[in-house]
Amino acid sequence: MDASTTARRLGRATALAVAVALAVTACTSGGGGSAGDVAKSEPPRQDSQDINAKPLDQVKDGGEVRLPLYQWITQWNPFQVDGRYGDAVEIMRALEPDLFTTDASGNFQPVADYLQEAKITSTSPQVITYKLNPKAKWSDGKPLGYLDFKADWEASNGKKDGYNIADSSGYELISSVEQGADPTEVKVTFSEPYADWQNLFRPLIPAAGIGTAQDFNQAWVDKIPITAGALKIGTADKTAQTLTLVPDPAWWGTKAKLDRITFRVMSQSATTQAFLNNEIDLATAGTAAAYGQLKGAKDAVIRAASPWDDVHISFGQGGALADQKVRQALGKALDRSSLIKIANNGVPVEFKALGNHIFMPNQAGYQDNSGEWAKFDLAAARKLLDDAGWKDAGSGQPRTKDGQQLELHWVINDSTPQAQLDLATAAAAMWLAAGVKVDLDKVPANDFFTKYVNPGKFEIASWRNTDSFPLSTSLTNFRLPVGDNVFGNYSKLGTPEIDALLKKAAGTLDPAEAAKLYNQADAKIWELGHTVELYQRPVVVATRKGLANEGAFGLGSTDYAKIGWEK
Repeated sequence: MDASTTARRLGRATALAVAVALAVTACTSGGGGSAGDVAKSEPPRQDSQDINAKPLDQVKDGGEVRLPLYQWITQWNPFQVDGRYGDAVEIMRALEPDLFTTDASGNFQPVADYLQEAKITSTSPQVITYKLNPKAKWSDGKPLGYLDFKADWEASNGKKDGYNIADSSGYELISSVEQGADPTEVKVTFSEPYADWQNLFRPLIPAAGIGTAQDFNQAWVDKIPITAGALKIGTADKTAQTLTLVPDPAWWGTKAKLDRITFRVMSQSATTQAFLNNEIDLATAGTAAAYGQLKGAKDAVIRAASPWDDVHISFGQGGALADQKVRQALGKALDRSSLIKIANNGVPVEFKALGNHIFMPNQAGYQDNSGEWAKFDLAAARKLLDDAGWKDAGSGQPRTKDGQQLELHWVINDSTPQAQLDLATAAAAMWLAAGVKVDLDKVPANDFFTKYVNPGKFEIASWRNTDSFPLSTSLTNFRLPVGDNVFGNYSKLGTPEIDALLKKAAGTLDPAEAAKLYNQADAKIWELGHTVELYQRPVVVATRKGLANEGAFGLGSTDYAKIGWEK
């Protein structure tokens, strides 16, 4: 099941933020087709990548690679609440200092172009000392330094008015940022231990670009004022919906291989024909329709890997859904196995039910905490609705309470392919069997996140979260909102207990002990009726034959500077 918008790299917002991740995405998939009986393989291993990895001496200098972009990017500041769209975060990590990348197993690796060293130099209190590459400079000529780290911390720690931040996790635990022994050394001191410190300052944003709340929120809208990467923006044509990245001649490291990377905005369903027409060099093949057309296409190579990528159904917190029993009833009324079969139809990699909001099944620490909350039990769902005061109105009719019908709205991206519509239609029929009427409301693709998901203006919505790791990024996905800031918790549902468990886990340096706390929090998230997880989604893509260092990255980071064509 594919998605048309993605939160990756920074988590749920993430995706990611990140982004993030998270990067967020309307969970979407092409449907039906004659490929329903395609042989299924096991999901790829956690540490697998399928990117046609080639050393740089086997990659041509020059040329162009054309990639799809699923939404025009407006906010480029990845620390700002609207800047967590997944593709935006991934591109920003090619244009700004990405101090650490992740390898195929999801482990952090320092980037020598920016860091000579970064390590814990004290544990009580926790102090991280960064030794910067003295060659590293911003595009305005200033060297990277402690003032950039300090500005990013002060902007993101939640203590400054007017800064509409995406996530304060980790930053709120920093007590000081200072220059070390010389201008290339930065000392970051924490008030409490923080296990995932390597995920902070990713990417590093220049102090000159976020010195005021106005700059933080607006200076990165439709522009990137300062960069420090192997690539820079070549052109950004909003009318034509095309964006190009080109090598930055001021770059001090290994020159990017390509002359140009061109992104074109299109829906994921449109990538199939665009690939067949030789208009792009990578297309999603994670749907029956797409896979069926792309698997035998000339010059196409199918690639697959298992990233942090979940498909889920989220509930809002208004109206009838303010009652936890109603949300729990919606979870119990769903036959997840049937819904997953709809999404998996015709796709060559098996989709398995997901029982955790924080861990993927191929991550150490995973356990299924869904318990009774994701177990299909129509009688129990009806009992919960009875207890919530919603009276049964007979077969096929919505329940009533105080003269109102139990009718909810599922917001759907209007570029959603057929399989996701089939899944949503099937879910709505399951809910109606319990006495809940659910209408499917299509909205414009460019509005789906900005007008509905991000501000939490939905009753039911479905999208993907990608790369919600390290584990501490889960805090932003499920923490209680503060004022108007929902962080990455678009449902706006949470409890102080969940917040406390996630914060304690993030400060626990022993991975086994941290996993216990994360799983305790996850069990509470299931009970809350926040989100019904469906499955971990393997990435399945078609790439042009000869395309090197691009494809399905699994838990690893994309390095746009290494992408190119085989010699």
